[in-house]
Amino acid sequence: MYKVLFLFSFLISSLFSLSAFADDHKHDAMLEKLTKIRPDFVAKSVSETAAKGIFKVDITNGPTIYLTEDGQHFFTGDFYAISDNGLVNLGEQAREKDRVVALSALSLSDMIVFAPEQSKAHVYVFTDVDCYYCQKLHQEVPALEALGIEVRYLAYPRAGIGSDSYQKIASAWCADDPQDSLTILKAGGDIPSNVCEDNPIAQQFALGSDLGVKGTPALITEAGVLLPGYMPADKLARALGL
Repeated sequence: MYKVLFLFSFLISSLFSLSAFADDHKHDAMLEKLTKIRPDFVAKSVSETAAKGIFKVDITNGPTIYLTEDGQHFFTGDFYAISDNGLVNLGEQAREKDRVVALSALSLSDMIVFAPEQSKAHVYVFTDVDCYYCQKLHQEVPALEALGIEVRYLAYPRAGIGSDSYQKIASAWCADDPQDSLTILKAGGDIPSNVCEDNPIAQQFALGSDLGVKGTPALITEAGVLLPGYMPADKLARALGL
């Protein structure tokens, strides 16, 4: 009996392995023509879409493209399905899932978090200390906490790594009291320069770009929905379903 079960498990495992190998081979063949003319397009993942014969290809440090099964055609941008309830943005749905996975993998210790005593929801905020609307949003933090919303800050110095904005925000992350330091900077004050070597600013900046952040503040909900721009506390609470 045990031998039969073992043999059955082995056969199932082998079939899955062969299937995965076949899929990889198929994907390589699909990408062959594209990568010949665009060798910088390195596929991070390939997956089927709801449309027969069209595959979603995530490019490392690049765009998401949609490629035909024969590898002859591709397009970029949003990809919609027509449903009884209207248009469904399949591209954005996929990006939302990617955001949830990426943000869930982060450690809270690498963020600057403002948390209420009892949290009802949380929102990730990519921020820049020199951005006016980031400063304005930070003024809403007490109201957000009162509504039970936890604010999880991630750094996105728009001027880039090594800029003055980077030096400031990195110093806040490296400070003994990151919350207070960030608040001082967003009120237009100064803090001692202290850029520690192990700060996560560069990684967070790169992650923001990968997740579709193009400006600050950029808010991302627990469901991966990107809400670009400033939003007052009551409006954000409604967007979070509170």
